[in-house]
Amino acid sequence: MRAALWFMALFGIAVAVALFAGNNQAVVTVFWPPHRIDISFNLMVLLLAGLFLMLYLASRAMTAVFSLPVEARRWRAQQKERAMYGALMDALAHLMAGRYIRSAKSAQNALAQEKSLGVATDESGHHAGGHSDSLASQLRSLAHLLVAESAQALQNKAQRDQHLQLALQYSGTRHAQEMREGVLFRAARWALEEHDAAATLEWLGQLPQGAARRTLALRMKLRAARYGRHTLAALETARLLAKHRAFSPVAAQSIVRGLALELLNDAHDPAQLQQAWSLLDDSERAMPELGVHAAARLMSLNGDAALARAWLLPVWDSMVQARSELGDNLRIKLISVLEDGMDSLDAEWLARIEAAQFNRPRDANLLYLAGMACLSRQLWGKARQLLTQAAPALQDRLLHRNAWRALAVLAEQRGDEAAAIEAYKRAAQL
Repeated sequence: MRAALWFMALFGIAVAVALFAGNNQAVVTVFWPPHRIDISFNLMVLLLAGLFLMLYLASRAMTAVFSLPVEARRWRAQQKERAMYGALMDALAHLMAGRYIRSAKSAQNALAQEKSLGVATDESGHHAGGHSDSLASQLRSLAHLLVAESAQALQNKAQRDQHLQLALQYSGTRHAQEMREGVLFRAARWALEEHDAAATLEWLGQLPQGAARRTLALRMKLRAARYGRHTLAALETARLLAKHRAFSPVAAQSIVRGLALELLNDAHDPAQLQQAWSLLDDSERAMPELGVHAAARLMSLNGDAALARAWLLPVWDSMVQARSELGDNLRIKLISVLEDGMDSLDAEWLARIEAAQFNRPRDANLLYLAGMACLSRQLWGKARQLLTQAAPALQDRLLHRNAWRALAVLAEQRGDEAAAIEAYKRAAQL
């Protein structure tokens, strides 16, 4: 369609020229004393057009001749630039292939090409191929970073640190901010590989506020905090990562729970433990594992048993539900913690235990707990009845042994030596 339109346009122009020139009888007279030259107007137009074309071609030819040195310099600069980028690509390819010495040599070759290219552009007075200062700074920084990366793989720390500083120096311009962030991330990664938590946190601390909250930075900060035993900082970082959905919900809960348990284990007295418990979020304090562990830790530190039971109350409510998902190990640990504070058990908790045992009469663990509660209240008959029912059905070895020992004490109290000996024998077998 386009060709047909061009043909139609050409035909129209030809017709217009034929109509104009065919009937044009005008004559142009040129007086050149003592001569007189008469030519047609059409020939005059053709001569002028030819003269204009000749002058135009001559000017273009002169311009091309005088621009040959500039074009030659530009061509040489473009060749060097292509060689520079080729060396940089070779350095990346060698680095990914594990050829670190070749990668370092290719990156250094790119730096040499860039240096010679910079000299050539300064002499010519302009930047060939759009090679701007910001692009040159980024290229130098990237090349130095590749050399540092290769040196890190070869455990050449002196060369790594030297080129790392050069990469930071060239990435300090306003246009190379992202390059600088990348260099800082790599430096933090190298420190993390060496398990140097302080250096990792120092490198990450140089990042801008926005970059410091990226998932990559938070992941490295979490690992560094764990290496450095900064449990609270690691826990706060894990919360941010969970908020950013950097982990699956199950993995995030597991990581947060593990760090919270570590934070509770770092407490060495009841006051520190209470402070650590207050630093946990509501969602974390609602985790059954944390509640039971905190209460057990408080009892092992000779803390307030009433406070421990207050921490256990949400877990207890979850355990006594009809379709409780609480694991057996956690149930046994909960009962053990309540048993440790049985001497100070108040009437409210005693009522809770009795109600739970009444609602679930076949639960051996609840039978055992109710029996031990009655034993602490000196309700000998009821304690003996409950423990006798619970002892054969208990699966946990510790609770099973404690139940037989309690039955032995009750038998001694009522003077039944045969029953006491039998109970002690069964406890010893466990």
